[in-house]
Order: sequence, then C-alpha cells, then structure tokens
Amino acid sequence: MSKNTVFFGIDISKNVFDVTNSIGNYWQFTNDAKGFKSFLKLLNKNSHCVMESTGYYHLQLAHFLFKNDIRVSVENALSVKRFIQMHLSKIKTDKADSKMICLYAQQAKLKLWNGITDNKMESLQISRLIDVYIKQSTAIKNKIHGEEVLGIPSKLVYKSLKKSLSNLQKQLNELESHLIELVKQDYQETLTLLQTIPGMGKKTAAMLIVFTDGFNRFEKANQVCSYVGITPIIRQSGSSVRGKARISKMGNRRLRNLLFMCSFTASTYNPACNAIYQRIVNKGKSKKLALIAVSNKLVKQAFAIAKSGLPYDPNYKSVQVV
Repeated sequence: MSKNTVFFGIDISKNVFDVTNSIGNYWQFTNDAKGFKSFLKLLNKNSHCVMESTGYYHLQLAHFLFKNDIRVSVENALSVKRFIQMHLSKIKTDKADSKMICLYAQQAKLKLWNGITDNKMESLQISRLIDVYIKQSTAIKNKIHGEEVLGIPSKLVYKSLKKSLSNLQKQLNELESHLIELVKQDYQETLTLLQTIPGMGKKTAAMLIVFTDGFNRFEKANQVCSYVGITPIIRQSGSSVRGKARISKMGNRRLRNLLFMCSFTASTYNPACNAIYQRIVNKGKSKKLALIAVSNKLVKQAFAIAKSGLPYDPNYKSVQVV
C-alpha cells in the first residue's frame, strides 16, 4: 500500500453512513445516490474505503465506489467487532465505529473488493428470502401443532394454516431450485466437487458457495468456520464452572443450521467425521459437542476441496487444512 494512501472507515446504517479518514476528518452522508455523489467528491486515486459486510446496507455504496474506480475493501463484521473489543472501546456510536474501522483499515491486511455480478446479487437475495420463508414456515407449523392440541375447534383456521404452509413450501422449492441453477452458472465444478463429501447435500453446498463467494472471500478454513459460527465455545473454569458446550452464534445462522443437520449423516458415513464424533463421545463429551466438531470438519473438507479442485477421497491423508 502506498504511503500516500488515505483510508476512509465507513459505518453504514439504513439511512446514513458515517465516515472518518486517516487524517482525522469526519462526515455523515445519506445512504442514497445523492449521498454517494457527495462522498465521491472527497475521494481520489489515493483513497481506500473500508466498510463492514452489513447485509444489504453496504452493497450499493461498495458497488458505486467500485464502478468509480475507488479502492474498496468489504471486511468481515466479526473481524472488525473483535478488533474494536481488543482496543477496549467503550463508546458505541456510528461516528466512533467509523473511526475504529478506519484504525482497523490501517492495521489489517485488506483484500480489495472486486464487485458483485447480477447472478451473485440475485443469489444473495434469494438465499435471504429463503431464510424469511423458513422462519414463517416454522411459525405456521408451530401454530398448526397448537390447533391440533386444542382439538381443531375451527376447521377454517386449520384449513387456512395448512394452505399457507403448502404455499410457502411451494415457494421454497421454486426458490431453492432457481438458486441452484444460478450457482451452477458460476460454480458448476465447485458445486459438483462439494457434493462428493459424504453428508454434504446439494442445498448446503450451494449455500456455502453463495455466502463465501465460492470460498474466494476467505484464505483459511478456520475463517469460514468463524464466519458460519460453528466454533465450539466451552465454559470451564477451575473445578466449579462446567458449562455445556455450544455453538458460537456469531455467524451465519442459515449456514450453521444446514451444516448441523448435515453433521448427523456425516458422523455416520463420512470416515473422518465419524472418527472425530466417536473420539469426542468416547471421552464422555456431549453428542452436541461432537456434532459441532463434525460440522467444523465438513467446512474444512469443503474448503480444501474447493481450493484444490479435487474430489473427496477418504484415503487421501495428506491434505492439510488450516
């Protein structure tokens, strides 16, 4: 990075984005086309803008800056959060966050953001809509169960719930099918390779590809595990504190749930996963902890296969994943 580079830390919310640069200046702009154009007037070839990956909010600004030949880095929100915690910052405002993001930019190893294609944008939109429909589907299933417990006093209510659930399932099937077709257009080979992993289904493989951009967003498998949120947390201190193992919930909940479901099959039919599962259970640890470890292993296998371009081989022992 050039010594003349001026970093701009950007904290984005729904309506505005706050900016602090490495010189110490601060601004606030509206999160729309007018605000983008005003911000662009401050930038030149020595500018490097850094922001967190914040769902939808960052995409328009990042894409606008990219199209105007401004260097942009979109960083993992968890990495930025941990950086702020490490610096013991007690001030939580948008202005303070933009200042900390700017400080993070000056110390971290940044990767330039290379834009997003229409296919990838649509894939992200579909995957998030799938998540919404799954939540609605779960709520309706719970309601149906409640009505059945009551003895279904209202046939009209029961029929309406069943119809809504059926319609949601139809929408989910259509969205998932279209998502897989979009993934095939950009990552057909990777999708095929990931499905050679015992326990890894097409749906989970497709979601992994969408949210990791074909694993191009990450340099190490452990980074993907942290992103998904399947790093086990064990609460243990001295002889008195013996908390149950649980999954770190700072990550992508949809991917975490899919991988955890895959872990049941993988713990039986995937030799490496089975070995981990048996080893942990035989030590007297909980089955949940063992399944978390299996989910973790599945991600590492997927990462190694995606990066190497080689299919799963149960007899191949020399693959090193980090």
